[in-house]
Amino acid sequence: MTDTQSRPVTSADIEAALALGPNGPEISSRVPFPMRDWQHVPAERYHSREFFDLENEKLWPKVWQMAAREEEIPQPGDFVEYEIVGQSLLIVRQTDGSVKALNNVCRHRATELGRGCGRFPGNQIVCPFHGWRWKTDGSISHVFGREGFAEESVQPEDLRLREARCETWGGHVWINLDENAPPLLEALFPAANILQRSGVQRMRAKWWKEAIINCNWKLAQEAFFEGWHVKQTHPQLYTYDDEPDSEFNLQNVDYTPFVNGHGRFQSGDAAESYGGKPDFLQAARLNWSGQDAMTLERDIHVFEGVAGGMDTRDPKYVKRAMDALFEYWEGAGIPAPDRTAEVLKMWGGDIHLFPNYLMLPMYANSLAYRVRPHGDDPNWCRFEVWSLTTYPEGHDPGRLELSGRYDKDDADHWGLIPRQDFANLERMQRGIRNRSLKQTTLSDKWEVTIANMHQELDRRLAAG
Repeated sequence: MTDTQSRPVTSADIEAALALGPNGPEISSRVPFPMRDWQHVPAERYHSREFFDLENEKLWPKVWQMAAREEEIPQPGDFVEYEIVGQSLLIVRQTDGSVKALNNVCRHRATELGRGCGRFPGNQIVCPFHGWRWKTDGSISHVFGREGFAEESVQPEDLRLREARCETWGGHVWINLDENAPPLLEALFPAANILQRSGVQRMRAKWWKEAIINCNWKLAQEAFFEGWHVKQTHPQLYTYDDEPDSEFNLQNVDYTPFVNGHGRFQSGDAAESYGGKPDFLQAARLNWSGQDAMTLERDIHVFEGVAGGMDTRDPKYVKRAMDALFEYWEGAGIPAPDRTAEVLKMWGGDIHLFPNYLMLPMYANSLAYRVRPHGDDPNWCRFEVWSLTTYPEGHDPGRLELSGRYDKDDADHWGLIPRQDFANLERMQRGIRNRSLKQTTLSDKWEVTIANMHQELDRRLAAG
C-alpha cells in the first residue's frame, strides 16, 4: 500500500472535495438536468431516460465498481458472473490465485459462456453451443471444426477472451471496463485507507441476499448516506431522551465529502451539547435483532456480561463494554481493528465508495450495500446486502453464495431494520415523478455527501 493510501485523512483532503463543487458551466452545460449548487438535486436525474442512457454510456463503462467478494471464488476455476447495464463479465480465480475479469461472450458466435456462479472443471471454459474451449486465463485452447475456417479467422490472439481491468482490495474484486482508468487505490482514495484501518480487509461474509426495488439506484443508496432518518424510520433505535415533536437532531454525527465522489458520516462533536446519551446496550440489542449485521449475537453476549447494575447510558459503561470487546477478540483469536479515535468514530457510521457501494463498519463487523440498475429502466434497481464479520484466525466460512432474492416485505428473510428502510424507497420513486416537484432540497449539514456524489457524477458524465 502506498503512502497515499496509508496516511490519515487530513483537513486538506476534505477541503479539496469542497473546492471541487459546485461545478462550473463547462461541466453543467454538457449534462442534462445538472447540479447547479449543493442544496438541490433536479428530480429528472432519478427517472429521465436521457440521464439514464448517459450513465450507461459515460459512467458504468468507465468507473471502478465492486464486482464480487473474494470468498465467492476461493479455488482456481471458481467463477461468478457480474452484470452491469447489459454487460456481463466472468470473475474467475486463476491457478496462481490471482483474479481475472473476462467478457462473457464466445468469440465464435457470441454465446454466453457462464451464468450465475460455479466452477470451470479442469480450468477450461467450454462454450455450450459448439464446444470451443478457453483456459481460465482467457487463452483459446480448442477450436472444434478448425479445418472449416480460414487460418486468418482463428488466430489465437483474435480468439482470446477480452479482459476488463481487475484488481482486488479489502476482500473485494473490483472491475473497470476502461483500459485507461486510474489505478484502483487512486480511485478509492481516501475511502479505502479509512476502511483499511477499520479492518475490512479481514472480514468475510456471514450472509448475502438481494431485493429488486422499484426505485432508481441513486435514490435508493442515498437513503443510507445519512443517519438522521433514524428517529422517524427506525424509532426503536432512537434511544435518546427526547420529546416526540422535538425539531432537534440529538445524534452526534459529522458528515464529510471527499474527492472522487466518496463520502462519510461518523460520530463527532457537532451535537455534543444537545444532551441526552443513547442507551448503548438497548441500541445494540435492537440493532442485532433487527438485521443480524453490524452488531452480532457474540457482541451482545460481551456487552451483557459486563453490564451488571450499571446505567447503560453512562459513558463509564460504554468504556467497560469496549474494553471487554477487545479482550474477547484477543482471547478468541479474532484480529481486532485499530483502537484509535478514527476507527471508533466510524462505528455506527458509513463510507460511500463512488459510485454505488457502501460499507457500515461496526466493531469487527460491517454491513455492506451494493445498488445498481436493474434491467433497462431507470425506475428499478438491484439492492444487495452483505453481513460481514471477522472470524477467528484459521476459520474458513466456506464459499460464499447469494442466499436468494427476496421481496422487500419478506419478514422471513429481512429483519425489521431493512424492511423499515425498504418501505421508504418505492415511495420516494413514486414521489420523485410527481409533476409538482422539480428538485429535492438538501441540508448543508446532514446531506452534503449526497450533493458531493452528484457533483462527481456530473464530472464523469461531462467527460469524453
